[in-house]
Amino acid sequence: MAKSALLVMDVQRGIVDRFGEDGGYLPRLRRATEAARAAGTPVIYVVIGFRPGHPEVSPRNKSFGALAQGGGFAEGDPGAAIHPEIEPEQGDVVVTKKRVSAFAGSDLETVLRAGGVEELVLTGIATSGVVLSTLRQAADLDFGLTVLADGCLDGDPEVHRVLTEKVFPRQAEVTTVEEWASAQGAGR
Repeated sequence: MAKSALLVMDVQRGIVDRFGEDGGYLPRLRRATEAARAAGTPVIYVVIGFRPGHPEVSPRNKSFGALAQGGGFAEGDPGAAIHPEIEPEQGDVVVTKKRVSAFAGSDLETVLRAGGVEELVLTGIATSGVVLSTLRQAADLDFGLTVLADGCLDGDPEVHRVLTEKVFPRQAEVTTVEEWASAQGAGR
């Protein structure tokens, strides 16, 4: 059986706050992290983060250009912190990225290869952002993929639905947090 890792992506205060309380997202995500740890599956947090002054952000970058002007997600920004309801525990890895995909500008692939990880379980905000970009790049890097559909959020529910029901199944298994978490317990 291939070694898996659970990726918790962009679940940072400043991002979660944009979505408000959606009726259970963070508790579901906590259920996934707890199930992963209990099964011995590494939990890897992926965060967006920049140096002060955002020297990594080109003004031509439509996604991050406005963010840089506002000073967001730089070192010391409280909004850049992982949401306290799902904070990493000892032994979890935190990877900082510089673009939308979890692999872009980070050492994620190095961490995964060093740990012998071949399968990724994806969660995060937003489905149409970090989850989509990471899924596409991970598939090109030959990782096996699972997406926890209710472990992802998007500002547009219809985009989330189309991605999780029509697009992601072409490259990944798509399931729920509870189904995945229950299977982790059965595998022990």
